[in-house]
Amino acid sequence: MKASTDPGSARPTIYDVANRAGVSKSLVSLVLRGSPNVSGARREAVQTAIDELGYRPSRAASALAANRTQSIGLLIDDFHNPWFVEFLRGLRSVLDSAGWNVSVADLQLEALSGRNPLDGFLAMHVDGLIIAAEPHTAPPLRHLDVPFVVAGVRELDAGPADVVASDEVRGAGLAVEHLVQLGHRRIAHITGLGGSAKARREGYLRAVSTAGLPPLLAGEAGGTTEEAGYAATRELLSRDHGVTAVFAANDTMALGALAALKEQGLRTPEDVSVVGYDNTALAESRYLDLTSIDSHNASIGAEAARALLGRIAEPKGPHRQLLLAPSLIARGSTAAPAS
Repeated sequence: MKASTDPGSARPTIYDVANRAGVSKSLVSLVLRGSPNVSGARREAVQTAIDELGYRPSRAASALAANRTQSIGLLIDDFHNPWFVEFLRGLRSVLDSAGWNVSVADLQLEALSGRNPLDGFLAMHVDGLIIAAEPHTAPPLRHLDVPFVVAGVRELDAGPADVVASDEVRGAGLAVEHLVQLGHRRIAHITGLGGSAKARREGYLRAVSTAGLPPLLAGEAGGTTEEAGYAATRELLSRDHGVTAVFAANDTMALGALAALKEQGLRTPEDVSVVGYDNTALAESRYLDLTSIDSHNASIGAEAARALLGRIAEPKGPHRQLLLAPSLIARGSTAAPAS
């Protein structure tokens, strides 16, 4: 079949993309499906041709040919968590160009209505799921008959599964090491429930032990919201005097910590340094100027999308666990302790 070359054509075809990229039509199809079995150079050539031609795959035709809905279900913990914004941006950077739709369910909102979001996704006949939450009330994920990928460190009964996450233990270690290098010896950690908080708590405990410092924890049984960060910091200040630094399990908790410190007349960073986690827009704001651990959430989203598309294309392939290396972004909320 010849490619469409008529400048008056309604829209470019997959054959036009193949001709422009100098590859076969079947290889273009592999790229559109997100198959991992395509070299970086060829994938880039196809994507460039798609962008130059303005090609948009026919979702209806693709779905009919593959017996698929071209839809992905994404389950998250809470829309209020700014971590989700960058994660979704990375996810869609891969899925949008490949012609996939994304439906999002908020675990907390669904719980209020008594609905099981996983049941809703299955009723929609989604082709795959990305689990970025911890649905404790749902059936074990190992029983799902649809491909899925776990994004982030989660406490789940998932069985063998593809996992894409940041190295949370190492990230917490970076936060403590930064504070130790500044001269802090009374470094506290406000934490909460959930897989990510647990991993970051483990990293904190390892790091303070290595540095020969006492562990100072608060909030272990609570949430990881701004209010939880505020309450945990108040608890901490009421019992552990002399704290010069607080490492929060995420940037939202750090915001609550800053409020509690200000309420007690303590300045940041002059009296108490504060470190967050996730390097969200909150941390980047000039007003907060918050030192934070960058878990590269957009990259986690993009890699989770690629992993899921690979799993859909090859359901029997080996499971993959990918840990991305975090980094420390030092800003104005940390400084050497007052002498």
